[in-house]
Amino acid sequence: MERNMLLAVVLSIAILIGYQYLYTQFFPPEPIQPQDKTQSPQRSLEDKSEPAPVKETEVDKQPSQQKRDIKIAYTGSEKTFTVENDLMKVVFTSKGATITSVELKRYKDSSGSPIVLKADPVLSPYVIGVDEGFQFANAEFSLKSKDIKLLRAGDKGEIVFEFSQPDLQILRTYKLTGDSYAIELTDEVKGLGSYWVTLGKEFGIHDKSEDVHYGPVVLKDAERLEFDLGKIKEPKYFKEGFKWIAQEDKYFFSALVPKGKVEEAKLWDKNGTSIGAVKLPAGTNTYLLFAGPKEFDLLEKVGYGLEHIVDFGFFSFLARPLFWILKLFYSFTHNYGLAIIILTILVRIPFIPIINSGQKSMKKIQDLQPRMAEVKEKYKNDPQRMQQELMALYKTHKVNPMSGCLPILLQIPVFFALYKVLLISIELRNAPFMWWVTDLSAKDPYYILPIIMGVTMVIQQKMTPSAMDPTQQKIMMLMPVVFTFLFLTFPSGLVLYWLVNNVLSIAQQYYINQKIKKESA
Repeated sequence: MERNMLLAVVLSIAILIGYQYLYTQFFPPEPIQPQDKTQSPQRSLEDKSEPAPVKETEVDKQPSQQKRDIKIAYTGSEKTFTVENDLMKVVFTSKGATITSVELKRYKDSSGSPIVLKADPVLSPYVIGVDEGFQFANAEFSLKSKDIKLLRAGDKGEIVFEFSQPDLQILRTYKLTGDSYAIELTDEVKGLGSYWVTLGKEFGIHDKSEDVHYGPVVLKDAERLEFDLGKIKEPKYFKEGFKWIAQEDKYFFSALVPKGKVEEAKLWDKNGTSIGAVKLPAGTNTYLLFAGPKEFDLLEKVGYGLEHIVDFGFFSFLARPLFWILKLFYSFTHNYGLAIIILTILVRIPFIPIINSGQKSMKKIQDLQPRMAEVKEKYKNDPQRMQQELMALYKTHKVNPMSGCLPILLQIPVFFALYKVLLISIELRNAPFMWWVTDLSAKDPYYILPIIMGVTMVIQQKMTPSAMDPTQQKIMMLMPVVFTFLFLTFPSGLVLYWLVNNVLSIAQQYYINQKIKKESA
């Protein structure tokens, strides 16, 4: 029974690691057709409510193409404008009236330089097109507002671009504040029918780490739909319930959030990457733009369901309160390693009575081994009778063979939830613990914590009563080795959690063993 439970833990961890990949392979989002053209009211940057779901009407599967052929040659007179606030530096360009980069002042890369989310020069974010060619990517817009340099908390500023031809005018207004990553963009388009606005090519992706998803994400109602970058076999269309489209990596993302109606949203692959865009009617349209860190609390305040970009996984109902408690402990320890230790102790407390009962039961089963061996030998040719006699023996001596497995089963969801919290929370990025552990979100560079953890597992197995025969016990001694290798690449914070949990188990087992000895004396 113990062997099966420990094997279940190993298999569960393997399932956790492969979960995101398998989910996207077997449960791809359903294509959704374009929507009607009923105008929705615009909302301001301060309006933090989520956009209302748009209604679906009967339209063609493929998006309608504009009949008007617009070709715009790049003049080579591009001008850039940098606006800085308390959190970021944004570089705007007159070419396409878009953004070329966002520097995140509070987040550093491995060299100590600020993280910069860069736009692709071929397809920058937020450019306009009459179709998916995004013809206005090379259009030369003129600056119609003052060149703002610096915004502080409480300040507001606007960057206004204009493009004008006979029978065609585009006015773009970017609104920024001094203390937010969110930018409001308003387009006033005349002379076009429906038009497209794109999120650009991989804007928002800074690190293509294989341990988590990176690439496009769509929020449909409250459901997060993610896609592998460059692996969208057929275009995906969204309309009913569509909220926003984003590009994400482990810790950062960019998003395009239409505040009014859209005719449709689309994801497709182009030149080895994935492109996302929304289609809107001509007139006045407003969007929320966000390029920055995946800070859950900050995104909740921004609204529009942006907090769903932080994926806490299947056990999110446990992960979110654990995340909140972890940050609470950090608020007075100022060390996430210490916060993890306190959280481990707190999570352990509810399991103490169950573990005590299980360990006592396993000790009794160990003492019953001679009687159990007699029953197995006596009824070895009658398995059904053997089980009946064993159950009668358990009942007589008031032991439950499953009681030793229950604590492990109950802790698996907590382990999974904490795994996601420690893996994706940007708050733990570059968070030091002590000595050589300088980043609790990364693996231990010297593998010291995993090795110590493996040693504690050996000690724990030696101390724990077992109902297995000697051969099975020798096989189970391989489990610490298996777990040690599994944890070599896990975040140091997760290894710390498991290590502290093992130490607490050893202390509790020692207490139980001493108590049983006194009762037997």
